[in-house]
Amino acid sequence: MPKVGMQPIRRRQLIDATLSTINEVGINDATIAQIARRAGVSTGIISHYFKDKNGLLEATMRDVTRQLREAVLSRLEPLAGASAEQRLCAIVEGNFDDTQVHTAVMKAWLDFWSSSMHQAPSLIAWSGSAAGGSTQRWWSNSRRELPLEKARLAAHGLAALIDGLWLRAALSGKPFNPVIALTLTTQFIRQQLAGEHE
Repeated sequence: MPKVGMQPIRRRQLIDATLSTINEVGINDATIAQIARRAGVSTGIISHYFKDKNGLLEATMRDVTRQLREAVLSRLEPLAGASAEQRLCAIVEGNFDDTQVHTAVMKAWLDFWSSSMHQAPSLIAWSGSAAGGSTQRWWSNSRRELPLEKARLAAHGLAALIDGLWLRAALSGKPFNPVIALTLTTQFIRQQLAGEHE
């Protein structure tokens, strides 16, 4: 009989082992046996908590996405009456939080996005909804100061800029440089908002 309170501990342990394994061998070559070995558990434990590899991958990416959402919201909460620029910059900072630019997490995101089109339908649907949520946040925070269509375009532009900076960093194999990323995204935000007040 499992000990009371072990489920969250085991889930965290398995998600961390999944990220480490993906970092080492990639998502396609990561096996349940490798992940279980790294976590120090039997493969049956993974089946018990996640059913199969796709279930474990989805749980891992949901956990990374939860950390992203918390990083963004923790920066937005103190800015309830702030300007659109301040709120948009806070959203960008959350996207470049340490939890999102750690090498293992960046590799997991990259592998997940590239393989999700060929995976189970639930992973494809989830990956689409995860991407759409960020653009919605940017749009809803820019439409306070921009006309509707311009806010939509600015949100898509900001999303593309963030994704592009993140992708270039992930593919470079070098540590992520938040100063450059924040400088470029802040300039973009200011240009979009300034155009409306000229």
